[in-house]
Amino acid sequence: MSGGMGENRMQRIRVTASRTYDVCVQEGLLARAGACVAGVCRASAAALISDETVFALYGETVKASLEAAGFRVVCFLFPAGESQKNLTTYGEILHFLAACRLKRSDVIVSLGGGVVGDIAGFAASTYLRGLSHVQIPTTLLSAVDSSVGGKTAINLDSAKNQVGTFYQPALVLCDPLALRSLPEQSYREGCAEAIKYGVMGDERFFSELLDTPVCEQLAHVIAHCVMIKRDCVAADEFDLGNRRLLNLGHTIGHAVESCSRYTVSHGYAVAIGMTMITRAAWKRNICKEETLDRLCAILERYGLPTETEYTADALYEAARSDKKISASTLELVLPEDIGRCRLEQIALTEFPAWLRDGGAR
Repeated sequence: MSGGMGENRMQRIRVTASRTYDVCVQEGLLARAGACVAGVCRASAAALISDETVFALYGETVKASLEAAGFRVVCFLFPAGESQKNLTTYGEILHFLAACRLKRSDVIVSLGGGVVGDIAGFAASTYLRGLSHVQIPTTLLSAVDSSVGGKTAINLDSAKNQVGTFYQPALVLCDPLALRSLPEQSYREGCAEAIKYGVMGDERFFSELLDTPVCEQLAHVIAHCVMIKRDCVAADEFDLGNRRLLNLGHTIGHAVESCSRYTVSHGYAVAIGMTMITRAAWKRNICKEETLDRLCAILERYGLPTETEYTADALYEAARSDKKISASTLELVLPEDIGRCRLEQIALTEFPAWLRDGGAR
């Protein structure tokens, strides 16, 4: 992936929640990570947690920067992939932290995409009842979405993100230069999440994404998505109200991921989920056909899928483990137009009909 980055100035977005922190967006932050971390954490040791693929690209740069800032650095690496976001890897991280004698005053630095950030954040929130956590996202998806807002999680065999905490980071450092090495599929995944923000609540931003490729406005796209999420988190940190609009496409998307045993990536699954719920909304006169057409057009422009081979029955069974289910109901995020969505509770037994309206056979 390549493209223009625009003027290289620091964009600093303040997130106000149970912990107030900055999300910083600027080229070259990887090489300056140590000084940035030292500015917010009075720690003597830093545990750098990453996957093997990302560490091979950027690990030594971040490690050297942390050491130059005076940290004793220990590194924990695990194989890349969603399948590693499990109890076994989580336990290995905890044992590693204990063996390295990290203290509550020390810091965990996660370097990687959503999988790394989620599991490292969960470890940070639980080891010694909480260490500081600094997120350094290296994928577009994690930069625009998962690194901000404090959701941490691991998967169980039954479903995705079934075990986790709300635990805000101390700092998020987004370096657009790190995104230049992204494979095309990973880039597209992040575009799906960016498109979600436009559909959810910003028609003008949606149009910007349609007119100008994300790769030509990376810093702007990251900062804008973070600002939208910042406002959602400030109003509803613990996901009890309108923050759940950020789940647009995710209920069906998580079911697609589960059915595929995570061979369908998160971003692709969200694109499918957004399309299916919008198609169902159109068939039920909640939105106009134009809304569905515009969504399909932008997803196709970015090479993202809009349908799945999994049946309504298979998706329903997978969705029954979704953490958004309460008793016998399921909450859906329904597009009313590009830039406007609403939350609606339905009976769980009605969900297969919504899936069929969405295009599942």
